[in-house]
Amino acid sequence: MDHAANLLDFDRDGLTAWVQSLGEKPFRARQLLRWIHKRGAADFAAMTDVARSLRETLATRAVIESAPILRDGASGDGTRKWLLDVGGGEAVETVYIPEADRATLCISTQAGCAVGCRFCATGAQGFSRNLTTAEIIGQLWMAERMLRPAAESGTPGDGDRVISNVVLMGMGEPLQNYDAVLPALRLMLDDDAYGLSRRRVTLSTSGMVPMIDRLAQDCPVALAVSLHAPDDALRDELVPLNRKYPIAELLAACRRYLAHAPRDFITFEYILLAGVNDAEDQARELLRRVDGLPCKFNLIPFNPTAMSAFQRPDPQRVRAFAEILQEGGIVTTVRRTRGDDIDAACGQLAGQVRDRTRLVARVRTPVLMEGTA
Repeated sequence: MDHAANLLDFDRDGLTAWVQSLGEKPFRARQLLRWIHKRGAADFAAMTDVARSLRETLATRAVIESAPILRDGASGDGTRKWLLDVGGGEAVETVYIPEADRATLCISTQAGCAVGCRFCATGAQGFSRNLTTAEIIGQLWMAERMLRPAAESGTPGDGDRVISNVVLMGMGEPLQNYDAVLPALRLMLDDDAYGLSRRRVTLSTSGMVPMIDRLAQDCPVALAVSLHAPDDALRDELVPLNRKYPIAELLAACRRYLAHAPRDFITFEYILLAGVNDAEDQARELLRRVDGLPCKFNLIPFNPTAMSAFQRPDPQRVRAFAEILQEGGIVTTVRRTRGDDIDAACGQLAGQVRDRTRLVARVRTPVLMEGTA
């Protein structure tokens, strides 16, 4: 059915418009949302409270399909990673991270990434294309179906949600794919779909200032910003987007976002690179930068990859950096590495994608290290 619509592409408004184009009443969209997203249904014949005539129409006009699974890997710490085929020889990754008090799904929004952060395995692979809404929300739909206890029987039901938190921190820059990401966010929050709290959906950005302002108006969720440096000179090297939106502009956008945010703070992600951005003076400069901005820092010791010359700092250096931020009154956590035995840790989401832009040689050239001339 080349003409068939994938119903995972539609949020509530989109699905309402689509069913009305079939001559159906708007309430049919709510029925379909509940069957597709709350119950994880893929078979129209199973939708027993939907009119038979509509079910027959749907069987010829629509599908419910997520990207096919190429590989399903499980880590010794419970982390699970799926490699998904998005066509054209491209693949993206979705990572499930269970913890005692939550279960988080990290999803991708692009095949590859155009931002090109120097330390990121995904960025080193270059950019292929944006994912569709169906490919984005399909990762959550697929993971729920795979993880629910009732999945083996093929009859997942209402109320047995497995995933409590979603982070858009996988492959890609979400705000560079805004038109597809926005409907996916709305589905995550919709009570007839996944019903997640805005506080439990986090979008991570490398600093798309105009789109941060737009998100604040359209669908404010928790915001995480990939900072990684205390000054523009270093951040220009590590996060090339900084050359367009420097730190002062980015922090100003964060302050504006707080007026709409579901949380009263911004999370700053900061990957610690040995001898590059992990000095105590750099921690003190960070404190000066964020003075007066409600925030927390999530420090991430670098996860080495074959494509990078960067190294992980030793634990004592990580502790010293964290203590300076904490003593300055900033809530600071050090992320515990999860899933690195299946290349699912932060910065390792490369998938099976080609090096399209010959970036590997460039990212293996170290940034000016501490103490060098």
